[in-house]
Amino acid sequence: MAFVKNQSTQPVLDEERQQPRDCKHLVAELENPNPGARRWAARDLMDCPDASAALIRHLEHEKDISVREVILTTLTTLGDDVAVAGLVECLRSDSALVRNEAIEAMKQLPDEVALIMRGLLNDSDPDVRIFAVNILESLRHPDVEMWLITVIENDQQLNVCATAVDLLGEVGTAASREPLQRLQKRFSDVPYIQFATKLALQRINGE
Repeated sequence: MAFVKNQSTQPVLDEERQQPRDCKHLVAELENPNPGARRWAARDLMDCPDASAALIRHLEHEKDISVREVILTTLTTLGDDVAVAGLVECLRSDSALVRNEAIEAMKQLPDEVALIMRGLLNDSDPDVRIFAVNILESLRHPDVEMWLITVIENDQQLNVCATAVDLLGEVGTAASREPLQRLQKRFSDVPYIQFATKLALQRINGE
């Protein structure tokens, strides 16, 4: 399951993979000045079940996009609690690149992210709640609609509700009909909510 969206095609040199491949040396290789060596180290750390913490730490300062892509692919392959917690912290980054990387990576971990989704949707930071809804967009989990309904029924932040309505317009079923109608009434003076809920209801009603 590859995270990489824009596959890099940089050449791989034999000498970039000459160091010992045990977990300790692979973690050390993440600091190699050669990005090719760092890419190989990040890739080979897939075989090291305790590597997530080191990969998250390195991700914080890695500048090479191709190395970052491999790190994220390895993190989604490992998919343990440390990897998921690290990706959640990335959602709080000031960097849009880091946040978007985390969102894309978390979409690859439906079962693991499902365990923490309720917490993300109740995070004190509304931006994190919006990012959580963005993750739901392609999470492919049976509870996605239920989570979105919970958002539009309970969240007081307009932008969070608007993001959830947009997605319900794509995935909503008859179960979303009454919650959408209640949201219309709750934000009766907000044109965008009126517009988005109308579209979602039309789709659900087959109009």
